[in-house]
Amino acid sequence: MKKRVVLAFSGGLDTSYCVKYLSTDCELEVHTVTVNTGGFSNMELSEIEVKAYQLGAHVHVCLEKTEDFYHEVVKYLVYGNVLRNNTYPLSVSAERTLQAIAIGNYANEIQADLIAHGSTGAGNDQVRFDLVFHTLCPDKEILTPIRDQELTRQQELDYLAGKNIGFEWTKAKYSINSGLWGTSVGGEETLTSDQALPDHAFPTSRTASGSKEVVLHFEKGELKGIDNEILSPVQAIRKLEEIASSFAIGRDIHVGDTIIGTKGRVGFEAAAPLIIIKSHETLEKHTLTKWQQHWKQQLASWYGMMLHEGQYLEPLMRDIETFLESTQQFVSGKVNVRLHPYRYAIQGISSENDLMNPKFGHYGEMTGGWSGKDVRGFTRIMANSIQIYHKIHSSC
Repeated sequence: MKKRVVLAFSGGLDTSYCVKYLSTDCELEVHTVTVNTGGFSNMELSEIEVKAYQLGAHVHVCLEKTEDFYHEVVKYLVYGNVLRNNTYPLSVSAERTLQAIAIGNYANEIQADLIAHGSTGAGNDQVRFDLVFHTLCPDKEILTPIRDQELTRQQELDYLAGKNIGFEWTKAKYSINSGLWGTSVGGEETLTSDQALPDHAFPTSRTASGSKEVVLHFEKGELKGIDNEILSPVQAIRKLEEIASSFAIGRDIHVGDTIIGTKGRVGFEAAAPLIIIKSHETLEKHTLTKWQQHWKQQLASWYGMMLHEGQYLEPLMRDIETFLESTQQFVSGKVNVRLHPYRYAIQGISSENDLMNPKFGHYGEMTGGWSGKDVRGFTRIMANSIQIYHKIHSSC
C-alpha cells in the first residue's frame, strides 16, 4: 500500500506542483486539504477541488473554519485591539495558524503517514506550518518540496508542462490573499522601502463618495450589530467590510520583522478590522479603568507577537485569552463612525457602562465627590517621596 500524505492545498502553482510531484515521483497517496477561513467563495472552492483531482489527488476535502477562525482567534484580536507595529491587523498570520491546526488534526484523523505544505524557504508561513505540525503530528515527517528543492517558478511550470498539466498559469503582478480579517497585497513595490502601492493594486475599487455614518453595536467586546440590525460577529464583519471598502478605507503598508529575521513590507486592505479595532478601543476608554487598559496593552502586544510567529499553541496564549475575555464584561454600547473616502472618524460612544458619568464631575470645570482642599492634601502626600529624593540629592 502507498503511504498516505496530507497536503495543505490552495490551488496555486506551488501546491499544484506538490500534488503532482508527491503523487507521481514519490508514489504517495495524496490527500489535499483546503481550509476556508473566510477567503474563498463557493465557486473558488469548487474550482480548487476540480484542480486537485486533475493533478492526481486521491482525496480532496474542504474544511469550513470561518466561524472557528472568528471564535478562536479574531475575537481575541478585537479584545486586545491587536495591530502589529500599530498598523497591521495580522490578517494572514492569524489565518495560517488556524489553517495549519485544522490540517494537522485532519492528518491525525485519517491516520496519515506524512504531512506536507508548499511554502518556500523565504517567508513566515513555513515556520507557522512546521511549528503546528511538529506539535500536533510529532510522529509524521513533514514534506516541503518547494523549500527542499529550492524551485523557481519557471522550474515548477516546466515540470507540470512535462506531466501534461495544461492549466493556464499567469503570473499576476500583485499577489492577493483574502480572508475574513483582511486582504494582503504583495507586489514589486513592497519589495522596496520607498514605493507605495497604486490604487489599482488593491482588490476593491472606491465607488462611494461624500460621507456616511454607521453605528456599531458591541456586546461584551464583540461586534453584534450595525445600524440597529442584529448580526452574528462574522456577518457584522462582512457587512462592515462591504460598506467601508467602497470608500477605499483600510489601505496601508505594514513594515515588520519576519520570523526568520529579515525586514519585510506587505500591503493590505482591511477596512472592517481597522474600524472595529479602533471603535472597540474607544469604547474601552470609556468603560475600563486606566489599569485595565494599561495591562491589556502589554499582554495584547505579546499575544499578537506570539500569534504572528506561529506560537498559537503555547499554553500562555490560553492564559492571555482568559484575561482578555475577563476585561470585556462591561465593554458594551454603540460607537458612531463616519466614513469618508480613504479615511474614517470615530464620532463618539453611548454606553450604560460609561465611566465618564457627569454625576462624578466634569473634567476641568466642576468637581463631584471631592473638594479643592482634598486635592491640596492629596498632592502634598503624592509629592512627599519626590521631595525627599531631591532634598537628599540636592548637593549632587
